[in-house]
Amino acid sequence: MIDRSSDRSSDGMSGRIDRRTLVGLVVVAVSAVLYWLADRSFDASRGDFFYLADAFLHGRTWLEFQLGPYDMIIVGDRFYVPFAPFPAFLLMPLVAVFGPVTADQWQSGINAVLAASSVGLCWWLLTRLRVPRILDQLWLAILFGFSTQILWVTTRGGVWHTGHLVATILTFAALIELQGRRRPWLVGLLAGAAFLTRAPLAFAVPFYALMLDPADAGGRPTFRLVRWVELGLGVAPWLLVFFAYNALRFGSPLESGYALATLPPFLEVLRQEGLFSPAHIGMNVDYFLFHLPAPIPDFPFFRPDGLGMSVFLTSPGLLYAFRASAHKPRTWIMAATAVVVFIPTLLYYGGGWFQYGYRYFLDSVPFVIALCGFAAAERGRIGGGWRVLIAFGTVVMAFGVYWAYHL
Repeated sequence: MIDRSSDRSSDGMSGRIDRRTLVGLVVVAVSAVLYWLADRSFDASRGDFFYLADAFLHGRTWLEFQLGPYDMIIVGDRFYVPFAPFPAFLLMPLVAVFGPVTADQWQSGINAVLAASSVGLCWWLLTRLRVPRILDQLWLAILFGFSTQILWVTTRGGVWHTGHLVATILTFAALIELQGRRRPWLVGLLAGAAFLTRAPLAFAVPFYALMLDPADAGGRPTFRLVRWVELGLGVAPWLLVFFAYNALRFGSPLESGYALATLPPFLEVLRQEGLFSPAHIGMNVDYFLFHLPAPIPDFPFFRPDGLGMSVFLTSPGLLYAFRASAHKPRTWIMAATAVVVFIPTLLYYGGGWFQYGYRYFLDSVPFVIALCGFAAAERGRIGGGWRVLIAFGTVVMAFGVYWAYHL
C-alpha cells in the first residue's frame, strides 16, 4: 500500500489540493517564461497555420502565396499546406481578430503559451493519476516539459512544430478525461482533433475505447458497446472533415497531400521508396535510439547533425515508465497505445528532419508520461537515480536551445 500520510495537512484534503494546484500554476507560469526566452529570437518564417486559418475565414483551402520552397503543394497559382488542418481551425478566432500577419509575428509567444499549456495538462493528468508527492509530480513535469522535444519544437517554431504542440495538448486532454468522468463523446472529439493534427494519433482511438470504463474488482476493464459507439460518434465529425478537406483540395478524399509536397532532394529520394515503407525502419530506429552527436573541440563540445539524437541522451528519465506495474491491465493498455501510435512513424520516410532528438516520438510521449505517473503513484517516491536521469536529460535538451540558433 502507498502511504499517503505525508500528503495530509492540518487543514485537510482541500488544503492539499489547493497547494498542489498552486504549485502547478507556478510551474505553468515559469514554463511559459522559459519557453518564451528560448524561442523569442528565433524566426521560423513558416507560419502556415496562421495563413491557412485566414484562408478558411475567406472560404479558401489554399494560400495565395508560397511561404517556402519545401513542404508546399503547388497547383497552378494555388499553394496548399500539406499538414493536417486542425491547428488552423484552432487559430481562426485569433486570426479573425488580429489578422494572419500579426498572429505570425506573435508566433514565439503563442508557441510558448501552447507549450506551457501542455505542461499544465501534464500536471493535471499526474494529479488525476494520484501521484502522492508534489515533489515527484514536479520531477515528472520537468521530465515532460524540459527533457523531451517539447522544448525543441517550441524553440524552433514553424508549421512543422506547432502541430506537435497542439497534438500534445489534445492527447493530454483526452487522457485527463479518461481519468475523470470518461465521457465517450468528449474523448472522441479530442481524439479526432488530435488525428486531424498528427495523423499517427488515429491509432490511439481503439485504446481509448479500452480505457473508457473503470476496471472491475479484478483490475480488468469492463466493456460497454454503447460507450464505444459514443466514442465513434465523437471521432466521426473529424473524419468527415478530413475526407471533405482532401476532396476539396485534390479531388480525392484519400489524398492528404503528403505525397505531393515539395521536398529537398535527399527527402525526395527517400519518399520514392514509399511514403510508408519497411525500408525506412532502420533509419528511424537509428535516429530514435542510437544516433549520437559528433564531438567537437570547442563549447559545447558536441555537435548534432539535425537528423536525430538518441532518446537515451535527450530523455533517459522516460525509462521510469518501466517501473509501472506489469500486473495491471492499465499498464499494458497504455504501453500498447504508445507503441502502436509510434509504428507509423517508424515506417515514414521523413525521419523528422530538422530536429534535435527525435521529435516524432512526441506523439507517444503523453502515454509514456502516463506510465511514469502510474509508476510514481504505485511506488510512492521517485528515487535519486531517476532524478539524476531527468536532470541529465534536461541539461542535454537545454543545449538544444543553443543548437536551435547555431546549426
